[in-house]
Amino acid sequence: MRHEAFFRNHPVFTGDEFSEHLSSGGRDGGRTKESVLAYHTKTGRLVRIRRGLYAVVPPGSDGDLFPVDPYLVASRLTRDSVLSHHTALQFHGRAYTVWQQYNYQATRPADPFAFRSISFQGTRFPSALVHSGCEMFEVLTVERANVSLRVASLERTLVDVLNMPRFSGGWEEVWRSLESVEFFDLDRVVEYALLLQNATTVARVGFFLEQHRDPLMVGDTHLARLHRHRPKRAHYLDQGRRGGTLVSEWNLVVPADVMGRTWAEVA
Repeated sequence: MRHEAFFRNHPVFTGDEFSEHLSSGGRDGGRTKESVLAYHTKTGRLVRIRRGLYAVVPPGSDGDLFPVDPYLVASRLTRDSVLSHHTALQFHGRAYTVWQQYNYQATRPADPFAFRSISFQGTRFPSALVHSGCEMFEVLTVERANVSLRVASLERTLVDVLNMPRFSGGWEEVWRSLESVEFFDLDRVVEYALLLQNATTVARVGFFLEQHRDPLMVGDTHLARLHRHRPKRAHYLDQGRRGGTLVSEWNLVVPADVMGRTWAEVA
């Protein structure tokens, strides 16, 4: 019973967090941690998600059936995990479709793995953010089930999903998801886009904002700041596809389906 308070406040926790709990109670020694975790896992009070990561099962629940919160899992995979890309869209209620893959950014992401039917995949913080010490730019700290976790803001997410669409479901998913957001702090969007120091990403962000100029109330100043950092020569919006329309304003070659948002016609 002496660990129940910890279990109530840590529905998903790491072995290190449990060690700190034991240390605070003066019970850290020998194989105390391993024996306690093994006991509670055997009795069904805990579910082992992967090495060093556990979920608490409420009394009377079946550990095999009890749903473990994947956002909490992703938030505990490293000490500096930030829910990002499509997962951030989904967390904010803005994803067009629901995924069973959860993405996060970290200094050193854990190896990809699956738990039950859900997969988890991390990516490193962009090197430009690391070099400037801005890894946590536009990162929100929120409470979920008594646990603090970090999630990218919608402003950061707009840039991240355009920067790495493979973690975001492709262009239709990106466009449809971002179009569900009524308001962005565009000063912060532009600032974050420039922090990444990636001309292609700047062009993608500029193109998206210009295409949605009226609904997002994009000003000339926002576009001008981005325009100064666009590629010097033509880059492809989708680096895996050739062909499309050159948008000279951004030196960006845009596929026909994105240019015309042709998926909207099918819907």
